Amino acid sequence: MYPLASLAQIEKTPSREDGLPQDLEEDLRAYGCKLIHQAGILLRQKQVAVATAQILFQRFWYVTSMKQFGVGDIGMECPLRMRDLINVYDLLLQRATHPPGTPFKYAPMSYFGSTFYDLKDTLVVSEMQILKRLGFNVHVVLPYGTLVNYLRLLGLMSREDVCTKAWGYLNDALQTPVYALYQVPSIVSAAILLTIRHLGISLPSTPPNCWWDLFDAAWEDIWSICGYIMRLYRMRSPEEQTRVVGMASKKEVRKWLDTHALTGGSERTVVQP
Repeated sequence: MYPLASLAQIEKTPSREDGLPQDLEEDLRAYGCKLIHQAGILLRQKQVAVATAQILFQRFWYVTSMKQFGVGDIGMECPLRMRDLINVYDLLLQRATHPPGTPFKYAPMSYFGSTFYDLKDTLVVSEMQILKRLGFNVHVVLPYGTLVNYLRLLGLMSREDVCTKAWGYLNDALQTPVYALYQVPSIVSAAILLTIRHLGISLPSTPPNCWWDLFDAAWEDIWSICGYIMRLYRMRSPEEQTRVVGMASKKEVRKWLDTHALTGGSERTVVQP
């Protein structure tokens, strides 16, 4: 067993308590996980380390608001040399904010300037806060072994396209909060459901002979997880993409909250005195 978010945390996350809309919070969570994934590739980290970092990242935002910590700061947690980690995140954030259509050239920061030492201090504080706010409970269960067992039981292990697509859905799900909300059997069942529907594979789905009952997974949970994953693929306007990239720091989140508020689901501007 591993810790999951409570009903109260799910209904009202700390970020939404501070006025951040749910769709924007989900986009910022996804962007933070993308940064972790990209950094893991550049730093040549194993998939286990990257997936674990993404799950802890998602879990953290059920106990802390993005108004207090930026997604770019919390995502920098990894057992590596600080200089390498800071350099990679600096590269990724510079590239993300670079105007499209023009050549990108990385401009390294000075190791003797204040920026590097500020980021170093932020990294140390973020690491302490993750451990403190998660109660030092950083146990994570990854879904890949479970997927292999389920596909073998369903007779789908011999199909490479099924294995590849289901594995991909599990990786994409790391950009969503589902690993902090549901048990692994439900998440793996959702990945399999999306896969067989995409590939047109028929499995018993009529009660009382439903294939997901073999894994003690509830249909309502599976369907909800599928919704989280499919929302990742929705089309976003250039303005939405630019907004998310520009809100990787808590300073920009606070700036957004100072100028926007939600009243009955609509957005209004707050005029500062």
